[in-house]
Amino acid sequence: MVQDKAFYRTQWLIRRYASEQDFAAGQATPVVGADGVELPAESVIDGNLLLNEGIAELWDLVIGAGTPTSFANANAYIGVGDSSTAAAASQTGLQASTNKAYVGMESGYPSRSAQTVTWRAVFGTSTGNFAWQEFTVANGNSDTAKNLNRVVSNQGTKASGQTWTVDVSITLS
Repeated sequence: MVQDKAFYRTQWLIRRYASEQDFAAGQATPVVGADGVELPAESVIDGNLLLNEGIAELWDLVIGAGTPTSFANANAYIGVGDSSTAAAASQTGLQASTNKAYVGMESGYPSRSAQTVTWRAVFGTSTGNFAWQEFTVANGNSDTAKNLNRVVSNQGTKASGQTWTVDVSITLS
């Protein structure tokens, strides 16, 4: 008997740069967040929850139904917010009421290698300066877009003058 199995793995990578100069040099560094807490140069979050609206959008893309919007470079955004509300499949975006930001893709992203797709966004010195508690990939720049996934993880408070990047890698097998 043949059994169907699917493997889905998501990894989020947060890189922190104390200044624009460090970012330009590609030198992630430990930083002191706006709340005075020292944060590592990099941190990894394993896993997330796929959201129902994101799953439906993916299936519509696969079968060519309706007019779905892809998660390609021109449409894809990574969102961060300060809500610690637990992730639920029925959510339709970030849960933060005001402190949230959606940033478009870095040039060349998303990219695919074998069965892994990676999205990357750069949150510059004046963007996302609040507590980073929640993360999503969306096919637009607001909660009204289709959000593929959501994870909740306290990653510290980004301070003005710092640049942080978010990479999201999803592997299917």
